[in-house]
Amino acid sequence: MEGQEHYKTAFCGFFYAFAPHRRGNMGIPKSFWKSISPFQLLVSGYLLITLGGAFLLSIPIATKSGRFENYFNALFMASSGISTTGLCVVDPGSFYTFFGQVVLMVIFQIGGIGYMTLLMFILYLFDIKTSLTVQLTARESLAGASLRVLGKFFIATVIFTLIFEMGGALLLALYWLKYYNLVHAVWYGIFHSISAFCTAGFSLFPDNLIKYRDSIVVNAVIDIVSIAGGLGFIVLYEAVIFIVNKYHNIKKLRLSIHTKLVFITTLILLMGGTFLVLITEKWDGSIDYIHRFMYSSFQVISAHTTDGFNTIDIGRMSSASLTVIMMLMFIGASPGSTGGGIKTTTFAITAKYIISLLKGKSSGVVNIYEREIPQESVNKALGIFILFIVIIAIDVTIMSMTENQDFRNILFEIISALGNTGLSCGITQQLTLIGKLLLATTMFIGRVGPVTFGYFVFGSVKNTGYHYPQEDVFVG
Repeated sequence: MEGQEHYKTAFCGFFYAFAPHRRGNMGIPKSFWKSISPFQLLVSGYLLITLGGAFLLSIPIATKSGRFENYFNALFMASSGISTTGLCVVDPGSFYTFFGQVVLMVIFQIGGIGYMTLLMFILYLFDIKTSLTVQLTARESLAGASLRVLGKFFIATVIFTLIFEMGGALLLALYWLKYYNLVHAVWYGIFHSISAFCTAGFSLFPDNLIKYRDSIVVNAVIDIVSIAGGLGFIVLYEAVIFIVNKYHNIKKLRLSIHTKLVFITTLILLMGGTFLVLITEKWDGSIDYIHRFMYSSFQVISAHTTDGFNTIDIGRMSSASLTVIMMLMFIGASPGSTGGGIKTTTFAITAKYIISLLKGKSSGVVNIYEREIPQESVNKALGIFILFIVIIAIDVTIMSMTENQDFRNILFEIISALGNTGLSCGITQQLTLIGKLLLATTMFIGRVGPVTFGYFVFGSVKNTGYHYPQEDVFVG
């Protein structure tokens, strides 16, 4: 216990700035915390980690050449890591040293579960109190837990992360022991398992996972770990509670609407996406139907969870298949997960809203499982959907002028970046400096979310307290 108190004292000193309400005027002034919003604090943290990570990736010890790397390339890789996208301007396996690979892995690990998760886990573990601003920031970072159970929820998040990442690493390492020595097999297992759970898609192999496309072990482990990361910690937490309650015959077995919606939407997207890719892809006659299904399902899971791994050459897929993949990348994973995209619930609510309008329900009320979704959530879903479209349109316009690439490949690259997926038709390394910086910014916006990024730019949400007189406008 004496040792624990010693470490607690050390952490209290280090994180004292996160508890400005405790003693006198020590730490960061209270005026600072009153002036900054949780959204600004959240985005600023990710921005600092990105810039710091880029510096570490650019120094000689991180590169096998032993020379300083171009900082803009390092910034692109760090942005890709913190956003768990996986787009690369260099090959991580051959370009970076072990130090560089560890730095990259730490960046996408932090990006996957969120730096606020790690911070709140440490603070809760050592019983260090935090300001309300920090708690609100932590809540926003995972889009879910109430302040009352915030600490326990972050503990559960870390536990889920360790279970899936360690389990995946062990199985992959055992498989790769057939091809590599113990050190390499273990390192490959750890790196790719964390990359899968964080839906980052970084690989230490030059052809990603194409070499292992026929391996049931690699396919199954990556798929399961990625789906777990893409479902979201909120859903995983509630699903475990549900199973435990049912095992102990506790009557309170009801899942929330959020969890039900995530499960059903995920199932529809995975089944529907696999079927569409299976029938639209131009398969080589030598590939049997079992392998066609395995390749199709892997790429659909990769696009939906935004893990970004590939077992087939994306650039050679048919236009119809690529369209399906782009739609899945656009929708992405679920809220509070390690994945990107507009999120499954946003897509479901937007779809239900459009169906409601088509049925003549002018009020735009969205009902799901005999529950009415709050208008605020409906408006946010529509806003996110529109903002994604706007960002894609702006990026396409700019990159069509700066990049000498096929329009289809440019559009695919942009959606992959904004959806934090990382799949590519093979043009990433050929982009101009403007293209790289634009995609790096797009990946970052996709990670923190366009709404959160907007709050970061324009400040905290403010209620005007008044309404102007209404006047109708003809639309449609």
